[in-house]
Amino acid sequence: MQGKKTKKIESISPDIFAISKTQQVQGNRRLVREKVLQILFAQNYCDTSLNDLFDHIFFRIFKFDIDDEAKIEINAILKPEEIQEIEADIPIHWKSSELEFGRELIAKTKDNQDQCDELISKFSKNWEFDRIALVDKIIMRIAIAEFLYFPQIPLKVTINEALELAKSYSTYNSSFFINGILDAAKSELLQNNLIYKDSKGLIENNQEKKLKDEIS
Repeated sequence: MQGKKTKKIESISPDIFAISKTQQVQGNRRLVREKVLQILFAQNYCDTSLNDLFDHIFFRIFKFDIDDEAKIEINAILKPEEIQEIEADIPIHWKSSELEFGRELIAKTKDNQDQCDELISKFSKNWEFDRIALVDKIIMRIAIAEFLYFPQIPLKVTINEALELAKSYSTYNSSFFINGILDAAKSELLQNNLIYKDSKGLIENNQEKKLKDEIS
């Protein structure tokens, strides 16, 4: 950009990305849902592809075009000098099944966004769709996609996980708002025989009720 000085990046070393080498967190489906929310939210504010966002948010892989400073200014999620200023991230060890779940959840949520938004709009009562916070919309889209396309996940688990996301990433009142819409959407989808759950998805056992554990 004319008149603006940019710092020349000669090389990018993996060490520039502040990733802890002594700590690690075990992945689980709750963390997957958080990352999916972050990816879908970020896509609304940058031109980065879903694949690059997935690598960045799940694995902390940053992709810079070091031959084009303009692209660095426009497309980089964080500049290298900004990364140096943040605390070291603790890497997450993901199982292949968790990564597969994450990719499928992103795809189903994106592919069926119109259907999800139609349900959200229908049951948001007097609240105009455009006035609903983006993070709340994405949380509900993810949950509705789970209702429809993940037969092994119980409906109650999906709703509880959505409410946990709302508590962490939105406001206290949003959890009540989201709960009401998802409950109404669930009822309509069930009434129209649009939700199928296999035997595993119908069983609410103690392990599945421990929402901090992985739901396999």
